[in-house]
Amino acid sequence: MERIWLKHYPPRVSAEVDPSRYASLVGMLEESFARYRERTAFICMGKGLTYGETDEMSRALGAWLQSRDLAIGARVAIMMPNVLQYPVATCAVLRAGFTVVNTNPLYTAHELEAQLADAGAEAIIVLENFAHVLQRAIGKTSIKHVVVASMGDLLGTIKGTIVNLAVRWVRKMVPAYSLPGATPFNAALAAGKSMTLTKPQLGSDDLAFLQYTGGTTGIPKGAMLLHRNVVANMLQIDNWLQPVLENEPRVDRLTVMAALPLYHIFALTACFLLGVRTGGQSILIPNPRDIPSLINELAKYKVNHFPAVNTLYNALLNHPDFGKIDWSMLKCAVGGGMPVQKAVADRWFTATGAPLWEGYGLSETSPVLTCSSPLDLAWDGTIGLPLPSTDISIRDDDSNAVPLGQPGEICARGPQVMAGYWKRPDETANVMTPDGFFLTGDIGIMDETGRARIVDRKKDMITVSGFKVYPNEVEAVVSSHPGVGECGVIGIPDPRSGEAVKLFVVKNDPNLTEADLIAYCQTRLTPYKVPRLVEFRSELPQTNVGKILRRQLREESRTIDTRAA
Repeated sequence: MERIWLKHYPPRVSAEVDPSRYASLVGMLEESFARYRERTAFICMGKGLTYGETDEMSRALGAWLQSRDLAIGARVAIMMPNVLQYPVATCAVLRAGFTVVNTNPLYTAHELEAQLADAGAEAIIVLENFAHVLQRAIGKTSIKHVVVASMGDLLGTIKGTIVNLAVRWVRKMVPAYSLPGATPFNAALAAGKSMTLTKPQLGSDDLAFLQYTGGTTGIPKGAMLLHRNVVANMLQIDNWLQPVLENEPRVDRLTVMAALPLYHIFALTACFLLGVRTGGQSILIPNPRDIPSLINELAKYKVNHFPAVNTLYNALLNHPDFGKIDWSMLKCAVGGGMPVQKAVADRWFTATGAPLWEGYGLSETSPVLTCSSPLDLAWDGTIGLPLPSTDISIRDDDSNAVPLGQPGEICARGPQVMAGYWKRPDETANVMTPDGFFLTGDIGIMDETGRARIVDRKKDMITVSGFKVYPNEVEAVVSSHPGVGECGVIGIPDPRSGEAVKLFVVKNDPNLTEADLIAYCQTRLTPYKVPRLVEFRSELPQTNVGKILRRQLREESRTIDTRAA
């Protein structure tokens, strides 16, 4: 296929990358450990770890894990927020020759049990705040080894003790639990220091991560990300950023604000792994929902790389202390995980002087497929250009390419695309075409430059009297109203039109009314796209990275309708 987007690549961005430069992701990590040994790699709660310390700690923990008689490729779950133990544990698991199973620490026992059982995980490293959930789930899993970390483990003796006391007894954030035989994180580290890490013979086709999808469209499935998939995406993103990093003022190393949870694929790649790849320092934020604390951290560092989601950018912009942050060194703010809204992008540029880019990808693609050009000065409503070595094709339901400017399913092919879904060959077959393209489930339109614009998720489309309504379009209009903080749109059954548009809104302006919003939409949307119903709420259900959960809104609406009947 013709890669029409290559004509619009910025200078110094290559058409291709070569993942075979590294036999595995471990080789890339260890290269950075050696090259940047004295540099700070991670900072959390004011405490930093150098690359050298991360090397030594992950080597020790990896050796300890190997002493548990786990076979090469064994799945090891990591269940913790953005604390220093997370990168140490992830590097340890990979260096020991095992597979990381990233696990949401906010899971219920039922969700945790399902994921651990599906992955066949034999070991887990968990923050004690969530150990009580593991206690309820562990009985029906294959977990044999448990490592329990405490918030203050790597913060130093005095500070760590104070933090642990505050977390356990003042804030009461550690519910009682019982996990007989569990090993404290620091004890595993100490024991591992006297052991030797045996370097496994890892290859590019070995499994690095089982990255479970968010479950917003169905039962979570484990995307099998091989070492070469993740290496490829690191090289692609690194190459993509070079032009902007070389502009004045030059940035010799990245300072990354890792506010999104690292167990999520976007932050795992765009924050943690990219930071290590480039010798940067990542500021780890355990709780991004605490906006005042996040602003305090942003004010301490001249951040130049800030991946986040639209809702987080919006929350920051709406906070009265946002002006305290120095954005003079900001090089790239990249929105992912959900569509960036024009109202937010415009406000961001006005407030910071830096454009808000948009990136696009999925857990199944390691994750980045496309991104705004690094030289774009304004948000343009697209998801940008395909990254090096990436093919994007817009296709109809029969897998035929559609003409430019016509909507179709976004299909992707490249070295970052997963090997398939764990233990689900049927599901893998459903999303892969004979010519090697992954069916994303997103509807998009490509223009003559190769830039694509997301129309919506296939499963989120609303059909009103035969006309297709894309929730993203309606949400973009509603979010531009100054009285709206957040919004979500779903389709609900309607006896006359099949479906009708329902709008959920969190107000910025307490005086905002349903009539105000409908009138606003009527001047900006075709009549069949205008919401029929408006429901005001104090908050909307969101994923751990801030994506509005339309599925939950639909389920809640169905429950109300059933009760009413």
